Amino acid sequence: MQAQNHSSIGAKATTPARHLVATAIIGAAVIGYLVHKTPEARTRLESLSQMASRLGDLSATDAAVISQLLARPATQGDSRHVQ
Repeated sequence: MQAQNHSSIGAKATTPARHLVATAIIGAAVIGYLVHKTPEARTRLESLSQMASRLGDLSATDAAVISQLLARPATQGDSRHVQ
C-alpha cells in the first residue's frame, strides 16, 4: 500500500486559472461595451468588474482602466478608430 502525497499544488494551480477566466470574462464585457454602447452592456461590465474586485481577481490597474472607460460618455455610433 502506498502513502498518498497530499499537497497544496492543486489549490495553487486553480488561482491563476481563476484570474485568467475573470480577465477573459471582463475583457469580453469591455469589448461588448465598446462595440454596442448599450445600457445593458455597461451594466454587465460594471457588475462583472465589481464582482471581480470583491473576489480579488481584478488588479487596481485593471479597475482604474475600467473606471476610466465607464467615465467617458457612451455615444452610439462613436466611430473613433485607433491609428
